[in-house]
Amino acid sequence: MLHAISPVDGRYASKTTTLSPYFSEYGLIRKRVLGEVEYFIALCASGLPQLPALEESIVASLRNIYTNFSDEDALRIKEIEAVTNHDVKAVEYFVKEKMDALDLGDKKEWVHFALTSQDINNTSVPLLIKDSLDNVIIGELQSVCDVISTMAEEWKEIPMLAHTHGQPATPTSVGKELRVFSERLQHQINTISSLGHYGKFGGATGNFNAHVVAFPKINWEEFGNTLLSDLGIKRIQTTTQIDHYDHVAELMHGMIRTSTILIDLCRDIWTYISMEYFTQRTIAGEVGSSTMPHKVNPIDFENAEGNLGMAVAIFDHLANKLPISRLQRDLTDSTVLRNIGVPFAHVLIALKSLSRGMSKLQLNEEKLKADLEKNWMVVAEAIQTILRREGVAQPYELLKSLTRGKERVTQDVMNKFIDELEVADPIKVELKLITPFNYIGYAKN
Repeated sequence: MLHAISPVDGRYASKTTTLSPYFSEYGLIRKRVLGEVEYFIALCASGLPQLPALEESIVASLRNIYTNFSDEDALRIKEIEAVTNHDVKAVEYFVKEKMDALDLGDKKEWVHFALTSQDINNTSVPLLIKDSLDNVIIGELQSVCDVISTMAEEWKEIPMLAHTHGQPATPTSVGKELRVFSERLQHQINTISSLGHYGKFGGATGNFNAHVVAFPKINWEEFGNTLLSDLGIKRIQTTTQIDHYDHVAELMHGMIRTSTILIDLCRDIWTYISMEYFTQRTIAGEVGSSTMPHKVNPIDFENAEGNLGMAVAIFDHLANKLPISRLQRDLTDSTVLRNIGVPFAHVLIALKSLSRGMSKLQLNEEKLKADLEKNWMVVAEAIQTILRREGVAQPYELLKSLTRGKERVTQDVMNKFIDELEVADPIKVELKLITPFNYIGYAKN
């Protein structure tokens, strides 16, 4: 850990361990083994005269190769790769070794039959992405979203001075402003969850050439569709040697939008803390500054923002690079795909920091009330709107003259203005009932 180049596997390793089964070298190798084994099993069930169906006990033994896959197995594959200098070929040889041990050596040349490496890689990677989303990322996103929703509900009736362009503006409520983020985030969670996961499976240039020339009577497209469907993903029907990655790019863009929304949340919460609308619960033993003992810095939100920014940058590169490959294949996708877990790890680190930060927030109602009290000018919108309703001439201009650029507009100043208006007394009563504390529209709903 002390010698890790990336903080994902170093400083923040404890926060990213749940992604290790999916995006580590071990995780990728294991999924490749699964792909080779399941392909062989499917071939045996396809009716090829040279390859009779397997007994159920043999199928179970074959699946045991990947279900009980160990670190020692992964190291054995790396040993083979040191000789072959080809990672997928090393997996093929490993599976053949296992078949020898199962007395299936006479059938081992059907392992990787008519395949290219990308048939294995482009099924393994989408499975890893799917599993990581299903088992880690979506749940963590939903947890943060639920926390925000709960706080929004709890504080929905607490009025708050809004700020547009950084200036005092029409009042809102604390809960409503948080609900903005929970709704935005929930939409992205739903969108990401609904995306399909797709793989490429079709031989050296995507046409099943070798399959068809060997067994022209088999419907290999249907075979490939069924195989990938049974694995939990969909087969792209028309490809080159590799996945075109448009579906991966779609997911990356969804993760960019999600991360951007969370960055927006971090910056708003950070600003509210600086405005003293929120205080932060202190934790014994924590230090806010190496020199200023009093400080309680919003470090969780800063940490989350920084990690989300890293995630956005890498997701963006993945989305822009992966769908581009020269002619039928180049290798630029291979090295890029090895980093696909990195932006998800940065998101996970950010989500854990956000959860920690949100749990420390405390509402400073005194400060909220004080800011509303000293900004009676924000009810000018309400007053001029009612005056428009009553047919008063140039009400906007009247309120502009009263409030714009003024250092302080108090309740007394506003009431004096209302008293001097040429409107019926009931209208004056109505106008005087409007305060910065109750002029919040549907914000408390």
